[in-house]
Amino acid sequence: MHETPSAAAVLTGLGVVPFAAGAAGFWLLPPEWGAHALDAQVFYAVAVLAFLGAVHWGVAVADGPDADRLWSRLGWGVVPALIGWVAALMTAAWALTLLIVGFGAAYLADRRACDRGDLPDWYLGLRRRATALVLLSLGASLLRVV
Repeated sequence: MHETPSAAAVLTGLGVVPFAAGAAGFWLLPPEWGAHALDAQVFYAVAVLAFLGAVHWGVAVADGPDADRLWSRLGWGVVPALIGWVAALMTAAWALTLLIVGFGAAYLADRRACDRGDLPDWYLGLRRRATALVLLSLGASLLRVV
């Protein structure tokens, strides 16, 4: 299947909105409200990063316990959640930087999984667009922090 399912496209598009809204709010709202917008963006990013790792767990579990690379696939599946957890404990500049690195790494892992045939072809195109918007949004917030 090469065409992105409409449900995945719509839900991913909606899922990017809080990233952009967080950056816009951080830049445009009065400082007190802007700080809340930044917190909301960071904590949402933590949740989404964990979700991206869980995709790899789901695929590995669906393939069964005897699947090749089970340890590496499950192992990678927990890394994004750990990156997000550490980011949630940091100051804003460090958190945003780590989240940017985490989303970049998650995209590269997804690209590798698609190349190996672990994920469908359409997934990478969807992730490429979403990751670009996420990185732009997090980067915009980082520019405001520093």
